[in-house]
Amino acid sequence: MALVDKQKFLEAIKKAKEQAKPRNFEETVELAINFKNIDFKKPENRIEVQVKLPKGRGKPAKIAIFADKALADELKKAGNIVDRIITKEEMLSLDKRTAKKLAKEYDFFLAEPSLMRDIAKHLGQILGPRKKMPRPVPPNVNAVRAMVSALRDTVIVSNKKGKYLPVVHARIGTRSMSDEDLAENAMAIYEAILKKIPSEQNIRSIYVKTTMGPAVRVI
Repeated sequence: MALVDKQKFLEAIKKAKEQAKPRNFEETVELAINFKNIDFKKPENRIEVQVKLPKGRGKPAKIAIFADKALADELKKAGNIVDRIITKEEMLSLDKRTAKKLAKEYDFFLAEPSLMRDIAKHLGQILGPRKKMPRPVPPNVNAVRAMVSALRDTVIVSNKKGKYLPVVHARIGTRSMSDEDLAENAMAIYEAILKKIPSEQNIRSIYVKTTMGPAVRVI
C-alpha cells in the first residue's frame, strides 16, 4: 500500500486551511517532504525536479527575459508575453542590490543564447545559487511564447540549496484554490519526487501548510 494518496492530501489540506487564520493577502499553500536514509552529500542523490502543476500555481509564475534590442522590440510589439524584458544594456548596468531584488521578484528567467555568457559573468553569482540562471530560448516570439506557456504553471522542487538538508519544499497553489485541485497538485509533486529517490520508504514524513499557518502532517 502506498504511503500517501490523494485522499490523505485532501484531508490534510482541508485541516491546514481550517487551522490557518484569515489573512489580508493570498497565502501560498506549501508542501514539505522529509527524507531518511539518503546521503544527500552524494551528488547523484540530490533532488532537483521541474513539475508542471496540473491545476496551476494559483498565481502564474512571473517570467523575465534577457533580450537584445531586436528581440526586445518584437516582444514589445507582441505584447504581454513575458512580465519583463531586460535588455543587454540594462543587464550590464545592474548593481548587486538591484540584481538581488530582480532575482527575488521573478520565478524564471529566459535569455537569448548569445547573452548567456555575459549573464553568467555579471549575474551568475546572484542567479546561480538561487536556481534562477536563465534558460536559453531561440530569439523569436513564437519560441518565447511556447516556453513561457510551459513555465507559467511550473515549480522547481529542489534540496540543492544550503547544506543539502533531507527535505524539499514546494508550492502547490494558493489558499483560494479548491482542496481537490491542491491535492492533485500535491500528488503530481509527490509522484515526481518518487522517481528521484530509491524507495517510497525513504520518505520520513510529509506536511502541508499555508504561508503563515501551522503545518499539518499528511503522513
